[in-house]
Amino acid sequence: MTERVLTQRELNRALLSRQLLFDRTRLPLPRAVERMGCVQSQYAPSTYVGLWSRVAGLERDAVTRALERRTLVQGTLMRNTIHIVSRRDYWPLVIAIREERRAWSQRVQKPDERELRRAADRLRRLLAGRPRRQREIQEAGLWLPGLGLWTNLVRVPPSGTWERRRADLFGLAEEWVGPEPELSEHEAREHLVRRYLGAFGPAPRTDIADWAGMRVGALAETLERMDLRRFRDEQGRELLDLPRAPLPPPDTPAPVRFLPTFDATLLVHARRTGILAEDHRKRIFHVRNPQSDPTFLVDGRVAGIWRHEDGRIVLEPFGRLARDSRLELASEAERLAAFHA
Repeated sequence: MTERVLTQRELNRALLSRQLLFDRTRLPLPRAVERMGCVQSQYAPSTYVGLWSRVAGLERDAVTRALERRTLVQGTLMRNTIHIVSRRDYWPLVIAIREERRAWSQRVQKPDERELRRAADRLRRLLAGRPRRQREIQEAGLWLPGLGLWTNLVRVPPSGTWERRRADLFGLAEEWVGPEPELSEHEAREHLVRRYLGAFGPAPRTDIADWAGMRVGALAETLERMDLRRFRDEQGRELLDLPRAPLPPPDTPAPVRFLPTFDATLLVHARRTGILAEDHRKRIFHVRNPQSDPTFLVDGRVAGIWRHEDGRIVLEPFGRLARDSRLELASEAERLAAFHA
């Protein structure tokens, strides 16, 4: 049977649907984060804004409470980058990527593994029973490159929240989240693939690997074992997807939406969806702006950047906007300014 070809417009609509960017959801925050495939969170407020655009009636305190109650967990995960995940997703994702992260460290950082193992034992003793500040870990001589690959650390609130944005308080994952479950690497990697495709699919296997920070070959066995749908894009590349995952019609209307800095929909693993035009990419991500710019969507594509200034949202469109879009943006901007207030 010839595989169905999906246009870029269809992939765009699939992304918006799965990322909760059509209609705001009323799901509990942990389930919303799972639907999003977790939230990249180097800059703490980005998590709050990203969820505000996706969850109906969200208040800032609700996100902080979820972190305090441990239903959401913040740690270094995919691509060695800070992410927020649900509590039930934390360990499966750690197990799925752990060996690949260690292999990357061996290639790039070239650490003394025996020294790191000994330091990891000392760090676990230091953190046993209570979290510690980064400064305390440094003073103990234990803030070492690659050490987090041998000690499962989480960032503990109030650090890494809207109220205190620097994520500098660390605890042991086995104490904060609970003990590591008996889960095989194969099972964990299948879980990872399901999370990615549920949030960003249909997708080529290279995009799954890019998002996870893994080699494509490391996922090959997992992908072959799974029961997945197969499509093609307009360039003929194979696209993988979960059975019965939503594929909205390409003419589905898309509301305006505000995205935070480093929203995962704009990163290169979602390039195929056309959500960010390539000629705009260098305006959003560039070396002089390590955080990237927050953006807004019109009809499912980035149409400009925004900033919060003097209690209001200031828009910088990339081009002329239709009157209806300007009115919709103004209304949404008022609500986002109130969220900041």
